Amino acid sequence: MSKYEGVVIGLEVHVQLTELKTKLFCGCSSDYRGKEANTLVCPICLGLPGSLPVTNEKAIEFATSLALALKCDINKQFYFFRKNYYYPDLPKGFQISQYNKAGGKAFADGGVVSIRINDDNKDIHLNRIHLEEDPARIVHEGSIATSPYALVDYNRSGTTLIEIVSEPDMRTPAEAREYLKQLISLVQYTGICDPALEGAFRVDANVSFKGNERAEIKNINSIREVEAALEYEIGLQKRRVGKGETLKQETKHWDGTKTIPLRSKEFEADYKYFPEQDLVPFEINDSYIDKARKKLPEMPDQRKVRYQEEFQLSEFDAGILVLDKQIADFFEKGVKLNESFGPEEYKLYCNWLMNDISGWLNENTKKINETSLRPKQLVDLINFIKDGKITGKIAKTFVPKMMDGNDIEEIVKETGKQAISDESVLEKTVLQVIKENPKIVEDCKKNMKAKKALIGRVMAKTKGQANPQKTEEIIDSKLKEMGII
Repeated sequence: MSKYEGVVIGLEVHVQLTELKTKLFCGCSSDYRGKEANTLVCPICLGLPGSLPVTNEKAIEFATSLALALKCDINKQFYFFRKNYYYPDLPKGFQISQYNKAGGKAFADGGVVSIRINDDNKDIHLNRIHLEEDPARIVHEGSIATSPYALVDYNRSGTTLIEIVSEPDMRTPAEAREYLKQLISLVQYTGICDPALEGAFRVDANVSFKGNERAEIKNINSIREVEAALEYEIGLQKRRVGKGETLKQETKHWDGTKTIPLRSKEFEADYKYFPEQDLVPFEINDSYIDKARKKLPEMPDQRKVRYQEEFQLSEFDAGILVLDKQIADFFEKGVKLNESFGPEEYKLYCNWLMNDISGWLNENTKKINETSLRPKQLVDLINFIKDGKITGKIAKTFVPKMMDGNDIEEIVKETGKQAISDESVLEKTVLQVIKENPKIVEDCKKNMKAKKALIGRVMAKTKGQANPQKTEEIIDSKLKEMGII
């Protein structure tokens, strides 16, 4: 049996609408990050008796934008429900949410997110998206499993969430990873949420083997951790099924290394849903939806097609580039700074962004807008390489200084690193390399690809500073003199 045979994965993603200034049902600020605990609260978000909620109109607008981006069917009439459960992070004893049964409807049904996995396209279908309020934050001392106590900060209580519920269409952690990448990209493009903020994206991962009950791993905060948690839980369930154990439905916590059982999974009936009588029903008409559709920016798929046509990028390169809106915006600003840029330069600019720049950002857990890097620096870097002033290897060492906003010319002066183009210096190094590597020279008689090894040796001796084009010209000249070519 293959590792993932019989695996069924569905994800519930909670997107916090960080671009809203106030909470879902009251006027308290939703900017709770870094604020003193329990200072952004009022009788409504504390659930005090007699307080009455009023729905944030902007939240409805944001939900409409996301529903359109996800190709959902928007329900034009809906109302809120009370989801009853008792936990310290829920001061009212219930969460105001939406329920798509017993006459209730989610904000929108259906929808699809397209992913590409192993060179194949696959659609992950959505069950629904719905609006709900965020509970408070429970703060533990150290690990949730070992903390001697828990504290509650109600500043987050009542901020706006959109829950995106997928169908159980995923079969591997890799598919879950790609789904989340595409989903986060779509949310980012709509402008309703900054995914980089702590807690802005939280995932509940449901995983099971066909014919067995599922485990729900709660509140995972990154794509990498979702993939790791699924890998661990799949291995655990596979071993238990292999031993003939009966798997029970349960809620679990991911501590970064393993999944920890928290409690038996609640069933729908346990929540005792009933309509929220303090909020009026909502109606959305076609003109409201059309207005929201016209406000939508160019979405990733549209941008990908345009990049293929306008900048002659491959489908793969364009698809990767547009995933992060900040990176894609940076690309466009840069390539339009130099009118002489063509397909070759577009490709180079794209490669630098996707590889060395993105690598540095990932390593330092930063977004490109959080650095001092400017599009012109990358334009200058490419021009310096093309003009033979620096080599690609030298350019890679400049990335950290570029992130601090230093111009390329300043970095070259400061480091003293520049391409060696002096033919007498290069010729001396080439002769030395030929003398030290007779086997490679002999191999050039049979296969000229061996010449690349000689170029590599010259690069190593010059610490990557030899001008590659001039180096190759000199090697060709010397090999001709020797009768090799």
